[in-house]
Amino acid sequence: MRSVAAMDWRHHAVCRDEDPELFFPIGTSGPALLQVEQAKAVCRRCSVTDQCLQWALESGQDAGVWGGMSEEERRAVKRRGGLRVLRAHSA
Repeated sequence: MRSVAAMDWRHHAVCRDEDPELFFPIGTSGPALLQVEQAKAVCRRCSVTDQCLQWALESGQDAGVWGGMSEEERRAVKRRGGLRVLRAHSA
């Protein structure tokens, strides 16, 4: 289990002041796609997106927008090798 200190990034997350439902759209078309884009726009303003994405991948978050990625985008990252692949691209 992660320590409380390791989760401190959440205190700096821009989304903490947003309605959590924004990040968990229902459906995969129409309004849900717009909602995903709105959630990602919040993520783009955030300084802890990398930590958020890492946490989502490590903890198996299957639903919602985390770290600026949709459910499908995170599934694709996992198929390609997960965090190892992300770290290689950011290095």
